[in-house]
Amino acid sequence: MSCLFCRIAAGEAPAFVVFDTPDVIGFLDIRPVFKGHVLVVPRRHVDTLLDLPDTAAGGLFNQVKRVAAALERGLGAGGSFVAVNNRVSQSVPHLHVHVIPRTRGDGLRGFLWPRHTYADDTEATDYRDRIAAALARDA
Repeated sequence: MSCLFCRIAAGEAPAFVVFDTPDVIGFLDIRPVFKGHVLVVPRRHVDTLLDLPDTAAGGLFNQVKRVAAALERGLGAGGSFVAVNNRVSQSVPHLHVHVIPRTRGDGLRGFLWPRHTYADDTEATDYRDRIAAALARDA
């Protein structure tokens, strides 16, 4: 097994596991944004969120929700930041959801991406329409 997260899920690689279910496992990120940063990972290998079967999405995100609540209760976090990279910036090519504890004033500003604005309402409408058309094709 060459995938690190598959090896962790199989118990063949070390990790600080915070929960373990038949379909999903959660463990501490070894390079956390903030201490308590958890990766929530489907046991079944899928590269990206786009590859995750619809039937597995609910179970994965139910665990994400549980972890987000646990960060508040267990660490006293004021909230959480939840993120998924698909291909770009995905350090391990196995779907993983970052659940990062947040506190007011923790300094996490503009850390992930620069913000942009639309030139005007026409440009925003164009983007909206292109995305809506792609969604309609998939329906």
